[in-house]
Amino acid sequence: MIPSTPHRAGHVAVIGRPNVGKSTLVNALVGAKVSIVSNRPQTTRHRLLGIATFPEGQLVLVDTPGLHRDQGRSSASAMHRWMNRAARGALEGVDAALLVVQAGRWDEEDSAAWQLLHEAGVPVVLVVNQVDRMKDKAALLPFLAAAADGREFASVHPVSALKRTGLEALVGALLPLLPEQPAPYGEDEITDRSQRFLAAELLREQLMRQLGAELPYATTVEIERFEEEGALSRIGAVIWVEREGQKAIVIGKGGARLREIGTKARQQMERLFDRKVFLETWVRVREGWSDDEAALRAFGYEEP
Repeated sequence: MIPSTPHRAGHVAVIGRPNVGKSTLVNALVGAKVSIVSNRPQTTRHRLLGIATFPEGQLVLVDTPGLHRDQGRSSASAMHRWMNRAARGALEGVDAALLVVQAGRWDEEDSAAWQLLHEAGVPVVLVVNQVDRMKDKAALLPFLAAAADGREFASVHPVSALKRTGLEALVGALLPLLPEQPAPYGEDEITDRSQRFLAAELLREQLMRQLGAELPYATTVEIERFEEEGALSRIGAVIWVEREGQKAIVIGKGGARLREIGTKARQQMERLFDRKVFLETWVRVREGWSDDEAALRAFGYEEP
């Protein structure tokens, strides 16, 4: 009788500098949208778990904010410092890590992320994302060789998280690095976060997508009400900004921009929650919230 393949499960940190597609990769592996995505840095602000279940095992993916170069306390905002702490804190208790980099680009922030993982002493898999965007495909192999030169990786995987290519080989290489044990989560679980948290994130995603050029980091979302009535969820959300002028930008002429943001966020909520959603939004001002440790805690930014 041929022995069956042992079931493996464990926590895997997903680390990298901003805007390399970490959240897109987590969503692709999970098979559902658990982490918001935009082309702006600081889109991911919270540590969350994405749970990817396969016949051979379960990956508990720890999605993290992008690592920024440390510019010192005086020049970095409280938000900036908080996100770096969250990213570093994600390494506690993990069994392996994914270092995600952009195909064709390796800079000082990538080197800093590698050094952090190397010092943590966990197996590191290098994920070279966005290979579909490389214009010169012949440059990929030399880039992979240069990235691995002098650095010890358990394996190296070129992928496109957006197009979901190269992921099967990545999972196949990652699972053997995890301990033999039962899955800690059920097959139907995809994240450790509540619907209330996900609702706030989906609304913030639309703010980042539609206002990123004007208000890249000045907004956050607080859910004041989340009630379920049969097949309907009633959600009341406050969008916090730092100045009165920013409030006007979010609302837009005649409230048009706020309605569009709310509509698109509601549609994403309905898709993820598989139920009807009634969403109400308000815009309020709290000056300097992003550089106020107390305000960050009040808005749900938990200490890593």
